[in-house]
Amino acid sequence: MPRRRPLVIGHRGAPGYRPEHTRSAYDLALAMGVDAVEPDVVWTKDAVAVVRHENEISTTTDVADRPEFADRRTTKTIDGVEQTGWFTEDFTWAELQTVRCRERIPQTRPSSATFDGTQPMLRLADVLDLVRRAALDQGREIGAVVEVKHATYFASAGFDVAKLLAAELRAAGWGAGELPLVIESFEATVLAELRDTGIRGTYVYLLESAGAPYDLVARDGKSATPYARVVSDAGLDGLVGAVDGISVDKKMILAPDRLGRATGPAPFVAAARERGLRVYTWTARPENRFLLPQFRRGRDKAAHGHWQQEWALLAESGVDGVFVDHPDLGVSFFR
Repeated sequence: MPRRRPLVIGHRGAPGYRPEHTRSAYDLALAMGVDAVEPDVVWTKDAVAVVRHENEISTTTDVADRPEFADRRTTKTIDGVEQTGWFTEDFTWAELQTVRCRERIPQTRPSSATFDGTQPMLRLADVLDLVRRAALDQGREIGAVVEVKHATYFASAGFDVAKLLAAELRAAGWGAGELPLVIESFEATVLAELRDTGIRGTYVYLLESAGAPYDLVARDGKSATPYARVVSDAGLDGLVGAVDGISVDKKMILAPDRLGRATGPAPFVAAARERGLRVYTWTARPENRFLLPQFRRGRDKAAHGHWQQEWALLAESGVDGVFVDHPDLGVSFFR
């Protein structure tokens, strides 16, 4: 049977209203009643875990406008893709504290962009402290869903990601099951390494709708198992005992046909849950830009479409958790 109440997870805080991964985004998500928030983790030169969706930060901070950091602009290959910009691993935490955050998609979320330049970056430790305090103040259980970004890349740069993250979680009081912790990654290798450190939590394998995980690409090349094969019956069987669940691109559940029309919910959700695996999905957003064509309303990409109809298919699938950018809408709809 479908869950009556999937977990509502504030994706990077509340980025529908505030620049992602900022203090105000997390505060708002927690105040709106989410069950958990999701910080993405990348690393600084001095091995501090900071929360950014990517280690390239020119799209979400004002670093490109800082003359003192002009010489840090460089080109790197991240997970097989060449990128030019400014990267967290080329800065110390002290240096990153001086930059200020910006809205990633100001054309779609102009109201959020009014907060540009007002807030510093956060460490993972800062976010975990916010969650702990909110849980105490509100008298309820609130979790953290920590996403490990680009683990193979950072390992190639000399970072022992699992050891470093385990140390951060233990120092913050989140390593021994004291508080509800989910650890997720698009790379299963680092999930296994983290589990071996003894960190207690729910381990979730993130799945894209296309492509293959970079840890397997780096190891196996073109023969790497694609994400799509993971949700086959054989693929799901292989996950039992290795991870506690999967978190999938919502397109995999909506299963659009060649004309972009939803044919879901896809059957793999029920198949995964029958095997005792939890299933989360990302990311439920109300703007036309992010909806399947049949659920859009008008031509303004920033306007809200018929999001309730799309989200109803996600709820019908029986998922255990949904990542949302607008926590108030997520809480009211999925509860």
